[in-house]
Amino acid sequence: MASRSVRSKSERSKRTSAASRGNVIPIDEGLKSDRVYRDLRRRIRALQLQPGSRLDKNLIADEYSVSRAPVSEAIARLAVEGLVDVVPQSGSFVAPIRLEDVRESLLVRTGLEVEIVRRATSAGSDEILDRLEENLEVQVLAVRRSDFSLLDDSDSAFHGIILNAVNSPAVGKLVDRARAILDRPRFYALPEEGRPNATVAEHRRIVDAIRTRDVELAAAAMRVHLTMVAKSIERNIAHMQAEAVSKAPNRARP
Repeated sequence: MASRSVRSKSERSKRTSAASRGNVIPIDEGLKSDRVYRDLRRRIRALQLQPGSRLDKNLIADEYSVSRAPVSEAIARLAVEGLVDVVPQSGSFVAPIRLEDVRESLLVRTGLEVEIVRRATSAGSDEILDRLEENLEVQVLAVRRSDFSLLDDSDSAFHGIILNAVNSPAVGKLVDRARAILDRPRFYALPEEGRPNATVAEHRRIVDAIRTRDVELAAAAMRVHLTMVAKSIERNIAHMQAEAVSKAPNRARP
């Protein structure tokens, strides 16, 4: 026991000495990778990194003060989620918004969230209802101020409150992965005329249905909401594609 105590004190002394000399105590590579992954993911989903942007591993490593290894691992995880395209011999790029990926994610998200709201309604909780009501107040404020970033955050939080009510981390990961593909086109579509107020009204109907403990009404309200989100996203993507075509240089005639 005494020997272990001496070694323990010695190890602590070495760490303290290294810190006092200004040396950095190594951080687990997995933790570094997770930090880079989460921040890059947030920036891609918030459109701070635009579709098509090249991800320079050396620059990213310098930005986060890490080696290339954690950056490579983070980019690989983002590629699995469909947020990054890794092109051999060319590099890694923020993935474009692909309509087929969006439609698949909408299908997954709708199926999951309709069942989630059923279970949340069946469980019934005044605490959850109180949190949803508070969230709706923030949404109303965001619409009044035309603060789409706040509306986007409160929208995500709204669905998160319902998801957390079923206490299923595995399902949460599936929903989050589907939303990762949808967040960018959804953010683009958010300011569509009439859509902000409609979003709040659809959320209000979901909360009212949960309050009545009517499971099928809540499921129907969620399905209608996500259907309207899907239509808005598709309209916006079609507009973006048409705009891209109009801006493209005219091809020379043969």
